[in-house]
Amino acid sequence: MTMTLRSAAIGDLGAICRLRRQRTAWLTAKGSDQWSVAGHGLPIEVFARAVGRAVEAGETWIVEVDGEAAGTITVNERTDPWLWSDAEVAGAVMVHYMIVDLRFAGFRLGHRLLSHAAAVACDLDREWVRLDAWTANTGLHDYYRRAGFRLARIAESAIGPSGALFERRTDSWDPTDRPRLPLRSDPSVATPV
Repeated sequence: MTMTLRSAAIGDLGAICRLRRQRTAWLTAKGSDQWSVAGHGLPIEVFARAVGRAVEAGETWIVEVDGEAAGTITVNERTDPWLWSDAEVAGAVMVHYMIVDLRFAGFRLGHRLLSHAAAVACDLDREWVRLDAWTANTGLHDYYRRAGFRLARIAESAIGPSGALFERRTDSWDPTDRPRLPLRSDPSVATPV
Protein backbone atom coordinates (compact mmCIF):
# COMPACT_ATOMS: atom_id res chain seq x y z
CA MET A 1 0.00 0.00 0.00
CA THR A 2 1.48 3.34 -1.10
CA MET A 3 0.43 6.48 0.78
CA THR A 4 1.16 9.97 -0.51
CA LEU A 5 0.20 13.44 0.65
CA ARG A 6 -0.42 16.13 -1.91
CA SER A 7 -2.06 19.49 -2.24
CA ALA A 8 -5.71 19.42 -3.18
CA ALA A 9 -6.89 20.75 -6.52
CA ILE A 10 -10.37 22.00 -7.35
CA GLY A 11 -10.96 18.68 -9.15
CA ASP A 12 -10.74 16.97 -5.73
CA LEU A 13 -13.82 18.74 -4.42
CA GLY A 14 -16.11 15.85 -5.44
CA ALA A 15 -13.93 13.34 -3.57
CA ILE A 16 -13.82 15.58 -0.50
CA CYS A 17 -17.62 15.91 -0.52
CA ARG A 18 -17.90 12.13 -0.91
CA LEU A 19 -15.73 11.70 2.19
CA ARG A 20 -17.93 14.14 4.11
CA ARG A 21 -21.14 12.37 3.07
CA GLN A 22 -19.67 8.96 3.95
CA ARG A 23 -18.53 10.11 7.39
CA THR A 24 -21.82 11.92 8.10
CA ALA A 25 -23.80 8.75 7.30
CA TRP A 26 -21.49 6.71 9.55
CA LEU A 27 -21.87 9.21 12.40
CA THR A 28 -25.65 9.25 11.99
CA ALA A 29 -25.75 5.43 12.13
CA LYS A 30 -23.82 5.65 15.41
CA GLY A 31 -26.42 8.06 16.84
CA SER A 32 -24.44 11.28 16.40
CA ASP A 33 -25.81 14.43 14.81
CA GLN A 34 -22.32 15.62 13.83
CA TRP A 35 -22.22 17.31 10.45
CA SER A 36 -25.93 16.68 9.94
CA VAL A 37 -28.23 19.57 9.12
CA ALA A 38 -30.39 18.49 12.08
CA GLY A 39 -27.34 18.93 14.31
CA HIS A 40 -26.69 22.39 12.84
CA GLY A 41 -23.83 21.18 10.66
CA LEU A 42 -23.10 22.85 7.35
CA PRO A 43 -25.31 21.67 4.48
CA ILE A 44 -23.14 19.91 1.90
CA GLU A 45 -23.46 22.83 -0.55
CA VAL A 46 -22.15 25.31 2.04
CA PHE A 47 -19.39 22.86 3.02
CA ALA A 48 -18.39 22.48 -0.65
CA ARG A 49 -18.16 26.26 -1.12
CA ALA A 50 -16.04 26.64 2.04
CA VAL A 51 -13.69 23.82 1.07
CA GLY A 52 -13.52 25.14 -2.50
CA ARG A 53 -12.31 28.50 -1.17
CA ALA A 54 -9.71 26.71 0.99
CA VAL A 55 -8.53 24.64 -1.99
CA GLU A 56 -8.18 27.76 -4.11
CA ALA A 57 -6.22 29.42 -1.27
CA GLY A 58 -3.82 26.45 -1.15
CA GLU A 59 -4.89 25.38 2.35
CA THR A 60 -6.22 21.88 1.69
CA TRP A 61 -4.37 18.60 1.25
CA ILE A 62 -5.29 15.07 0.20
CA VAL A 63 -3.75 11.83 1.43
CA GLU A 64 -3.95 9.13 -1.23
CA VAL A 65 -3.68 5.39 -0.85
CA ASP A 66 -2.57 3.72 -4.07
CA GLY A 67 -3.62 6.83 -5.99
CA GLU A 68 -7.10 7.09 -4.46
CA ALA A 69 -8.22 9.98 -2.23
CA ALA A 70 -8.37 8.51 1.27
CA GLY A 71 -8.45 11.60 3.47
CA THR A 72 -8.30 15.37 3.58
CA ILE A 73 -7.35 18.23 5.87
CA THR A 74 -7.51 22.01 5.66
CA VAL A 75 -4.92 24.00 7.61
CA ASN A 76 -4.98 27.78 7.84
CA GLU A 77 -4.78 30.69 10.24
CA ARG A 78 -8.52 31.37 10.58
CA THR A 79 -11.23 30.32 12.98
CA ASP A 80 -14.63 31.48 14.11
CA PRO A 81 -13.98 34.57 16.28
CA TRP A 82 -16.03 33.32 19.22
CA LEU A 83 -13.90 30.20 19.69
CA TRP A 84 -10.27 31.28 20.18
CA SER A 85 -8.86 34.61 21.34
CA ASP A 86 -6.85 36.77 18.94
CA ALA A 87 -3.65 35.85 20.82
CA GLU A 88 -4.45 32.13 20.53
CA VAL A 89 -5.09 32.46 16.81
CA ALA A 90 -1.90 34.49 16.27
CA GLY A 91 0.25 31.70 17.71
CA ALA A 92 -1.35 28.79 15.89
CA VAL A 93 -2.53 27.13 12.74
CA MET A 94 -6.09 25.85 12.73
CA VAL A 95 -7.22 22.45 11.50
CA HIS A 96 -10.53 22.19 9.65
CA TYR A 97 -12.44 19.50 7.76
CA MET A 98 -10.18 16.56 8.58
CA ILE A 99 -11.88 13.45 7.20
CA VAL A 100 -10.54 9.95 6.55
CA ASP A 101 -12.30 7.42 4.33
CA LEU A 102 -13.75 4.67 6.51
CA ARG A 103 -12.11 2.01 4.34
CA PHE A 104 -8.75 3.25 5.58
CA ALA A 105 -9.57 3.58 9.27
CA GLY A 106 -6.81 2.12 11.40
CA PHE A 107 -3.98 3.09 9.03
CA ARG A 108 -3.21 6.27 11.02
CA LEU A 109 -4.00 8.54 8.09
CA GLY A 110 -5.54 11.09 10.46
CA HIS A 111 -2.35 11.15 12.50
CA ARG A 112 -0.36 11.72 9.33
CA LEU A 113 -2.65 14.57 8.32
CA LEU A 114 -2.28 16.14 11.76
CA SER A 115 1.49 15.75 11.49
CA HIS A 116 1.31 17.70 8.25
CA ALA A 117 -0.58 20.44 10.11
CA ALA A 118 2.38 20.56 12.53
CA ALA A 119 4.77 20.94 9.57
CA VAL A 120 2.70 23.88 8.30
CA ALA A 121 2.79 25.37 11.81
CA CYS A 122 6.60 25.03 11.88
CA ASP A 123 6.91 26.67 8.47
CA LEU A 124 4.83 29.60 9.75
CA ASP A 125 6.72 29.71 13.06
CA ARG A 126 3.56 28.92 15.04
CA GLU A 127 3.70 27.25 18.46
CA TRP A 128 0.36 25.47 18.33
CA VAL A 129 -1.90 23.32 16.19
CA ARG A 130 -5.46 24.04 17.27
CA LEU A 131 -8.89 22.81 16.27
CA ASP A 132 -12.50 22.85 17.30
CA ALA A 133 -14.40 19.58 17.54
CA TRP A 134 -18.08 18.71 17.76
CA THR A 135 -18.90 19.36 21.42
CA ALA A 136 -21.09 16.30 21.95
CA ASN A 137 -18.81 13.79 20.15
CA THR A 138 -16.76 12.43 23.07
CA GLY A 139 -15.38 9.64 20.87
CA LEU A 140 -13.82 12.31 18.67
CA HIS A 141 -12.44 14.02 21.77
CA ASP A 142 -10.82 10.72 22.76
CA TYR A 143 -9.32 10.41 19.26
CA TYR A 144 -7.68 13.83 19.53
CA ARG A 145 -6.37 13.03 23.00
CA ARG A 146 -4.80 9.82 21.67
CA ALA A 147 -3.26 11.95 18.91
CA GLY A 148 -1.51 14.05 21.57
CA PHE A 149 -3.93 16.95 21.81
CA ARG A 150 -5.29 18.35 25.04
CA LEU A 151 -8.71 19.83 25.63
CA ALA A 152 -8.08 23.54 26.16
CA ARG A 153 -11.72 24.23 27.05
CA ILE A 154 -15.31 24.01 25.93
CA ALA A 155 -16.22 27.35 24.37
CA GLU A 156 -19.39 28.38 26.15
CA SER A 157 -19.83 31.18 23.63
CA ALA A 158 -19.77 28.85 20.64
CA ILE A 159 -22.53 29.73 18.20
CA GLY A 160 -22.34 26.38 16.40
CA PRO A 161 -22.05 22.80 17.62
CA SER A 162 -18.22 22.63 17.51
CA GLY A 163 -17.12 24.16 20.80
CA ALA A 164 -14.63 21.59 22.13
CA LEU A 165 -11.27 23.33 21.66
CA PHE A 166 -8.19 21.13 21.36
CA GLU A 167 -4.53 22.08 21.01
CA ARG A 168 -1.11 20.52 20.69
CA ARG A 169 2.27 22.21 20.81
CA THR A 170 4.04 22.17 17.46
CA ASP A 171 7.33 21.07 19.03
CA SER A 172 5.68 17.95 20.49
CA TRP A 173 5.74 16.17 17.11
CA ASP A 174 8.77 14.19 16.04
CA PRO A 175 10.28 16.35 13.28
CA THR A 176 11.35 13.27 11.32
CA ASP A 177 7.72 12.14 11.19
CA ARG A 178 6.46 15.24 9.40
CA PRO A 179 5.68 15.08 5.70
CA ARG A 180 7.43 17.84 3.79
CA LEU A 181 5.29 19.64 1.26
CA PRO A 182 5.22 23.25 0.14
CA LEU A 183 3.70 25.65 2.67
CA ARG A 184 0.89 26.44 0.25
CA SER A 185 -0.63 23.90 -2.07
CA ASP A 186 1.05 22.91 -5.29
CA PRO A 187 -0.96 20.04 -6.81
CA SER A 188 2.05 18.87 -8.81
CA VAL A 189 4.02 17.96 -5.66
CA ALA A 190 3.36 14.79 -3.62
CA THR A 191 5.36 13.14 -0.88
CA PRO A 192 5.22 9.64 0.61
CA VAL A 193 3.73 9.49 4.10
